[in-house]
Amino acid sequence: MSRRRQAIKRSVSPDGKYDSQLVARLVNVVMFKGKKTVAERVVYGAFDVLAEKNPDASPLEVLQRAVDNVKPRLEVKPRRVGGATYQVPLEVNAERQNALALRWLVKFAGSRKGIPMRQALAGEIMDAFRGQGASIRRRDEVHKMAQSNKAFAHFRW
Repeated sequence: MSRRRQAIKRSVSPDGKYDSQLVARLVNVVMFKGKKTVAERVVYGAFDVLAEKNPDASPLEVLQRAVDNVKPRLEVKPRRVGGATYQVPLEVNAERQNALALRWLVKFAGSRKGIPMRQALAGEIMDAFRGQGASIRRRDEVHKMAQSNKAFAHFRW
């Protein structure tokens, strides 16, 4: 971490098809080796699959609800105090909540083997929308860890 000055936070320009910053960030998380058009094809293909599975709701609303369901409210960070390392629970700011939620959705979609990435991503988003799936389990795991280390909350600074 730099001690000189704070890094300037750059905003992500909205994507061309849905005009949404959330979709643009999802494309950036899916992107691998700088291949943005491939990532866009995967994300838009996943949105087409979502539209087929759930015709009454728009894929953008489904994605937003899924991300809201996956967002962690608390997390633990290691703090070194007097030779011992404690896992200190901290509240997560909104920017990091979104980043973690999108990262977990893409990670667990990629771990679904045997199906194309667009279908895996659509399945993970649908599972998160319904409140189940691997990314929801991960959020609950993080919350449980923070809850069990609540005794060390006074080490926050």
